[in-house]
Amino acid sequence: MTEPRGLGWPVGRRAILGGLAAGALAGCTRILGPDVMTASDTHPIGYPTVEGVRRFGELLAAATDGRLDLRIYAGGQLGNERDTLEITSFGGIDFNRVNLAPLNSIEPLTIVAALPFLFESIGHLRRVLDGPIGNEILASLEPHGLIGLCFYDSGARSFYNTRRPIHRPDDMRGLKLRVPSSDLYIAMVRSLGADAVPMPLDEVYQSLAQGVIDGAENNWPSFENGRHYEVARYYSLTRHLLAPEVFVMSKVKYDALSDRDREAVRRSAKQSVPFMRRLWDAQVEKSRAIVMASGVKVNEVDPAPFAERMTAMWDAALTTPRQRELVQMILAQRGG
Repeated sequence: MTEPRGLGWPVGRRAILGGLAAGALAGCTRILGPDVMTASDTHPIGYPTVEGVRRFGELLAAATDGRLDLRIYAGGQLGNERDTLEITSFGGIDFNRVNLAPLNSIEPLTIVAALPFLFESIGHLRRVLDGPIGNEILASLEPHGLIGLCFYDSGARSFYNTRRPIHRPDDMRGLKLRVPSSDLYIAMVRSLGADAVPMPLDEVYQSLAQGVIDGAENNWPSFENGRHYEVARYYSLTRHLLAPEVFVMSKVKYDALSDRDREAVRRSAKQSVPFMRRLWDAQVEKSRAIVMASGVKVNEVDPAPFAERMTAMWDAALTTPRQRELVQMILAQRGG
């Protein structure tokens, strides 16, 4: 079997992580049987991405007459996204829902969809990702041991912190802000004068409460669901990112399926997207209402000065001709 390329961790760590995953999953496999497939998500049960994966599992079971079933390990039970992504790439986990950020270091085309201020609206994002450009980005993951199945929504990301409202880029100077482990996110925050602190999502609440970091950036549901709003009382609506989530499958497990089952997996994943989006839109409104009722100081922001500061970052992030071509194609679809 060919070793998946691009994730770049030592074989020893692969073995350790694989052993941890095997231990966590062994009991489930013994109880539920060999046709039960596993899925990982860092968000808790009830979160739209988890429910989207649950819907996928229902569709897959129906399409295969119950032969393929799904067991979801939500709430980060199997580890953070970077670790579980590595495990998925060599077959220790069957399916994984991850943020785009950890994929940026292994596949250049994923950087395109993660660029700040690229998508002008949720509608623009969905049109692009549902079409040929989205399919090309998903297909680019296969050489890295992953089968890209579909994109889920992640809404608009904005900055929040414990110290002050952000009205202009200079207000961010000196703030220590959590970012996902991604060179792109680090460069984005640094371009605005803040200090970027790479950190798993599940460590953010405690780090905010203890003053290890001053803030972070994320969407309404994550800000509310992770209880970050309880300690970070300033939320400034920069809406700098409309980057999607990605649902992937281990190529090792995918290759072991029949052609018919592979088609069922792909079809079920695509069919789960509208369901997830309906839940997402409802969750955004619910989370916004909870945060606003808590007394968090929420302020609108003129995005133009923030976008201007990130111009040089775009140039540095786009290192291949195909990346630049896809960006131009996405920009051409604005206003549709």
